[in-house]
Amino acid sequence: MKMRILVSTLLLALPLAACTDQGTDAAKSLSDTGSSIGRSVQEATDKARREMSTGNFKLSVDGLPTAEITPAGALLIEGKDVVTTPAQRAQLLEYRHQVEGIALAGMDIGVAGANLGVKAAGEALKGVFSGQTEGIEQRINAEADKLKVQAKGLCDKLPAMLATQQALAASLPAFAPYATMDQTDVDGCDE
Repeated sequence: MKMRILVSTLLLALPLAACTDQGTDAAKSLSDTGSSIGRSVQEATDKARREMSTGNFKLSVDGLPTAEITPAGALLIEGKDVVTTPAQRAQLLEYRHQVEGIALAGMDIGVAGANLGVKAAGEALKGVFSGQTEGIEQRINAEADKLKVQAKGLCDKLPAMLATQQALAASLPAFAPYATMDQTDVDGCDE
């Protein structure tokens, strides 16, 4: 994002700022809204975390009945328990934990990204109103680079998850139709 484009866009927000006593009030208001948005997003992800850890993990494939992996490692298809060996149950649990780990880390990155977006807008507004726009782009880009590294970390976990999924599909035929991840998902993750 070029600073000129950002500043031009923010200049469109000046009428909003003119309604306040000081332009910095608009930036503060945006910052407060960001905190509120951040809290709301955090509450939603906390709820999703609880549901993910205590609920069944659903596997949906077009044309097939819904399959689920329970927190105990049972495989359910159309709500019916599929008979598994202790080794298969361990594989189901490993796969479930890998999927959960990636989903939870993805939520953390999403929350951080939302907070970064609000922070960037707030800093840009403050810079416009104060006339001090030096370094804003670099600071925001540095924060964005940290998020890119975290996202890359998610991609790095996919090969292990694919291997677990393939091993599970080979050992448990009832799971095989739900093993839809393939090497292209791993290869295309960084894009």
